Amino acid sequence: MKNAVVDIIRGALEESRRREELKVSAEPPIIVSVPREEGHGDLATTVAMALASSEKKKPREIAEILVRNIRDEAAIIEKTEIAGPGFINFFLRSRYWTSVLRDAAEAGPEYGRSDAGRGEKVQVEFVSANPTGPLHVGHGRGAAVGDALANLLSFAGYDVQREFYINDRGRQVRLLGESVWARACELEGTPYPFPEEGYKGAYVRDIARSFVEEGMAGAAGRLGAKDWAGLASRPLGDVLPFVVSFAKDSILAEIRRDLDDFGVSFDDWFSEESLYRDGKVDQVLAGLRVQGIMYDKDGAQWFATSRFGDDKDRVVVKQDGEMTYFASDIAYHEDKFLRGFDRVIDIWGADHHGYIPRMKAVVQALGHDPAKCEVLLVQLVNLLREGQPVAMGKREGEFVTLSEVVREVGKDAARYVFLTRRSDSHLDFDLELVKKQSAENPVYYVQYAYARLCSLFRQAAERGIALPPIADVDLSPLTLPEEVALAKQIAAFPEMIEKAALAREPHRLTTYLQEIAGTLHAYYYKHRIIGDDLALTHARLHLMNGLKVVIGRALGILGVAAPERM
Repeated sequence: MKNAVVDIIRGALEESRRREELKVSAEPPIIVSVPREEGHGDLATTVAMALASSEKKKPREIAEILVRNIRDEAAIIEKTEIAGPGFINFFLRSRYWTSVLRDAAEAGPEYGRSDAGRGEKVQVEFVSANPTGPLHVGHGRGAAVGDALANLLSFAGYDVQREFYINDRGRQVRLLGESVWARACELEGTPYPFPEEGYKGAYVRDIARSFVEEGMAGAAGRLGAKDWAGLASRPLGDVLPFVVSFAKDSILAEIRRDLDDFGVSFDDWFSEESLYRDGKVDQVLAGLRVQGIMYDKDGAQWFATSRFGDDKDRVVVKQDGEMTYFASDIAYHEDKFLRGFDRVIDIWGADHHGYIPRMKAVVQALGHDPAKCEVLLVQLVNLLREGQPVAMGKREGEFVTLSEVVREVGKDAARYVFLTRRSDSHLDFDLELVKKQSAENPVYYVQYAYARLCSLFRQAAERGIALPPIADVDLSPLTLPEEVALAKQIAAFPEMIEKAALAREPHRLTTYLQEIAGTLHAYYYKHRIIGDDLALTHARLHLMNGLKVVIGRALGILGVAAPERM
């Protein structure tokens, strides 16, 4: 869409230079955009303003010269207008817009695919929830954002890998193990003090019960204990590794099931523990010490992140020799780049925003471009039930799990709602709203648009109307303002995809879908698509086919079903 106008502007610049009306010693950036107000044309450029300084002319005078030298050989421009200080507004002929239907028909589901990523190898790491409890709706939003972003980047020409980082080491998993052990002892009548900051959810009792029934015998056997009494008499340090392992595996299995039910899969599940087991943490920290980036102070080991833009240096190894989470993150991000990724995208909860500068510092200190490490933040979800917010506090056990939400409203509704706003904006999720079969429900509104399109083609087939190849169809009958508006929205799809991918903003697709569905529904109520005029029917069916292509593809990228019947 824009490329054709850019070529016309470039031709006008060359012609103006040939006729010595402009010098144009160097081609300026040719920026073409869609005006905010419809009355200002279909496309506009500020190239005249960009030339004003070098040409020593007023922008409006330059604009007049350029318009005078336009050569529109393809006859796509209906008229041009010069506005304000020197904007050039282009009004395109309706037949140009309808011609994009040929592109959509020929490309089918591939319409809009681009090579913007140029094959860049990108890792998208998302969810990465601690294996200390079930996924809640906040994790669900991160999962929807990460999965949709990975789909979007793949469609835009990136080579994408999806990864879940398992935080299976450290204080939190130990607390989980102690919590499960305390509940298991309680079940067996041998009370053990519950840890002060332990996990209190009902799921902990369930895991404890499973451990007693399924895991206890193995742990007892490994420790030489004959029964529960023998196991309970052993020091906690001997028993805890078995309990922690059992609890982690139980929760990870549930996380995998929940994500599978949510339509999210990963290419790799990367264990934090493996970084220590394989010596990668020691190796990377030793290298940093050789470079003088690690140093000792007050009995601890510090990373000089302030040299690389962080506000202060950070502790990596505590005074007691225990590694901080930062040590794992340093080794993990080095491992990402060593695996050959050109770019890594981390999707974190918004509460980690203060962690970004130090991770950028780490990447730079390790010899990589910090711009190649991107972080997207995901804000909280305000889950509403009967007008009241539902608290989410994993340790207190008062939270709504992702699986509960999916069971109540369905995968498609949950994913779509999670993607209706920028990931770093707070989101209200009204459970009752997304169960309504009305225009108030955004996912129903869009899915119904797709189902309506499918229904039209079934109706045509029932009436014996086959859709001829688009090369054999005259699209000139598509002259109604609504038809041109729909064609423009189809034409905008490839650029929308590319911009959304480059901005890392999959929510742009839901915005696009709401707008195009609204235009379609309004058009459907006012006009007959299948009528007695066969030529008009064929043209309108191809317009509907173009809509079916872009709506179906956009829903697919979001990971939401495109139902043929509703």
